[in-house]
Amino acid sequence: MKLTFLGTGTSTGVPQMRCNCNVCTSSDSHDKRLRCSAILQPEEGKPGILIDCGPDFRTQMLREDCPDISCAVLTHSHYDHVGGIDDLRPYSYAVPGEHFPLYCRADVAADLRARVPYCFSEAPYPGVPQFDLRVVEPYKPFMLEYAPGHSMEVLPLEVIHGRLPILGYRFGNFAYITDASVVPPATIEALRGVDTLVINALRHEPHFSHLNLSQALDVIKLTEPRQAWLTHFSHQIGLHSELEKQLPENVFPASDRRQIIIPDDKRLDNGNKNHLP
Repeated sequence: MKLTFLGTGTSTGVPQMRCNCNVCTSSDSHDKRLRCSAILQPEEGKPGILIDCGPDFRTQMLREDCPDISCAVLTHSHYDHVGGIDDLRPYSYAVPGEHFPLYCRADVAADLRARVPYCFSEAPYPGVPQFDLRVVEPYKPFMLEYAPGHSMEVLPLEVIHGRLPILGYRFGNFAYITDASVVPPATIEALRGVDTLVINALRHEPHFSHLNLSQALDVIKLTEPRQAWLTHFSHQIGLHSELEKQLPENVFPASDRRQIIIPDDKRLDNGNKNHLP
């Protein structure tokens, strides 16, 4: 599998408007972060799975030459994670007669129906995006078909975002968690054995609705992935070049456009976490 980070920033993005700190004024491209999203490609030559669809989606996809995606999994319905839903319209007509699948919690499905009701009208206006909302529940695996005849099991995982229960996802050997402030014991257990973990780490100081760096590293210690990548940064995380030096040897700060490889289960190196791809 291959993961492409489309965006690694928090809700404000980095640089943050009207801020002149050393991160927001940095000339290093690693310190330029669009809102958090990613594409997981299960197989070479097959469509990818979009993870969240924030307000920078159009910019992100044009920057990446509009890669093929066949569906999206959504973590929650905050604007920085679903604000680009309308821009999925070119993908929603990719297969004649079929609507673009969105996998999400029931509350997220209800929010989307309320926010973009024109997408779910019985008599939709010509050209509006067409979606197939598919409700999933924490800890209940489902089969996701990412290409005709090609599917994989996905396990939704509950995390807490402030007071809001939201979803992370485990895709076989890989797990993606964002916007968590609390990772419940059941999710910690479900994360054990993953090769690669992506998890949010907003900043160094505590925050009421996001893990800070220390808390994210605690989750990584408990779950013991071979490699872990941090995402959903604010400008308060500091310069990317400095953050790299502060992390354990198997933990890395993600950056926009970064691609990582996740080996198949059968290619795992017997739990050896020292060899990175």
